[in-house]
Amino acid sequence: MIKIRNERESDYKVVEDMTRKAFYNLYVPGCSEHYLVHIMRGHEDFIPELDFVLELDGRVVGNIMYTKARLVDESGAEKEILTFGPVSVAPEYQRRGYGKMLIEHSFEQAVSLGYDVIVIFGSPANYVSSGFKSCKKFNICLEDGSFPAAMMVRELVPGALDGRRWIYHDSPVMAISEEEARLYDDSLEQMEKKHLPSQEEFYIMSHSFIK
Repeated sequence: MIKIRNERESDYKVVEDMTRKAFYNLYVPGCSEHYLVHIMRGHEDFIPELDFVLELDGRVVGNIMYTKARLVDESGAEKEILTFGPVSVAPEYQRRGYGKMLIEHSFEQAVSLGYDVIVIFGSPANYVSSGFKSCKKFNICLEDGSFPAAMMVRELVPGALDGRRWIYHDSPVMAISEEEARLYDDSLEQMEKKHLPSQEEFYIMSHSFIK
């Protein structure tokens, strides 16, 4: 039986442990995603209404969390939007569609809250099936004018973006301290840090840009 509901305080440790196991050694030796989850909940940009867990037969096996972000056009006008991440699924339940279920469910709730655009960073292979497209197609770039291959956009409401040039700004909570993340990880049950091929794939994608 599958159930998607809002995260409760009693889920916090379970979600952090699951996130740690889902991301450990995936992108770098170790990971910091569980530390982001740990500090995100207390930040002003965190959106509790869009913090969901997926239960399978009563066990939490997935989670998605959202924060506010913003777009700024060339005249200085701002548009409040969303970003999500991390999306975590327990390793033994990955590649079964549970992450996509969380994403699709959260879209419906985001629209009901009045949001119409989401910008994320990730592997396109994981997100294009959920309607995400290259940021270049929506003329959304970083402050330096670049269009990262890993930056994708989803219009929750068709036509929400009108083609003007926008600059994307994350919530400050995303700029985590790697040292604080390391110290937090060191305080938990030890896991072996390894070098894996997936880390090279991440390096290539995260340093790729669309011209």
